[in-house]
Amino acid sequence: MSLIVFPAIDLKGGQVVRLAEGDMDRATVYGDDPAAQALIFASAGAQHVHVVDLDGSFAGHAVNAEAVERIVEAFPGHVQLGGGIRNRESVERWFDLGVSRIVIGTAALKDPAFVKAAARDFPGGIVVAVDARDGFVATDGWAEKSDMPVIDLARRFEDAGVASLLFTDVGRDGLLKGVNIDATVDLARATDMPVIASGGVAGIADIRVLSLHADDGIEGVITGRAIYDGRLDLKTALAVAQAAA
Repeated sequence: MSLIVFPAIDLKGGQVVRLAEGDMDRATVYGDDPAAQALIFASAGAQHVHVVDLDGSFAGHAVNAEAVERIVEAFPGHVQLGGGIRNRESVERWFDLGVSRIVIGTAALKDPAFVKAAARDFPGGIVVAVDARDGFVATDGWAEKSDMPVIDLARRFEDAGVASLLFTDVGRDGLLKGVNIDATVDLARATDMPVIASGGVAGIADIRVLSLHADDGIEGVITGRAIYDGRLDLKTALAVAQAAA
């Protein structure tokens, strides 16, 4: 399997933005037409896109639903969606609207029974977000740091039928510092679930290194700011990931 490259579309107030370290006060706006951005990614060859309702992450419910719906309608590939999805009704609604995979973060820590039930009822559709700050799980839009070690949260879902773990090093997200390769690979080796890397992609070198760890369980990588700032060419990233398969 080749590494899946997920270009990211983060939504705040209906606009495409990127945050630095998950801080809503440090948002850079990259566009006001999320569906058009999804089509740009598709034209570069992307078959997957990762969408986050940032406002929803803090509110605990969908805030940018209209923008997400437009992306799902426009993008010809698979849409992976996260942000404020914390109950079964929301999960069902998004799957009905055509979302391919749902990312659940805060609820994975606070309501694991809900996540396990969703993983059972929607096989292959649920991704657990493991957001790390100094080795511990961050919740509520990364605003809070729990006392649960990252590996403990991951192992909680090992036999639950979860499709993947989405591991984000919050301290690197949006800063172009490079992916925390060691922590990401360690998590993949410590569990039997595929891991998607996120946070800090700086350029093509990150894609190359992660591609080499596919056998360790690295399924994909999410990249946002590096693409928007022109440091990473999406078409090249997709080609590198494919060539390493």
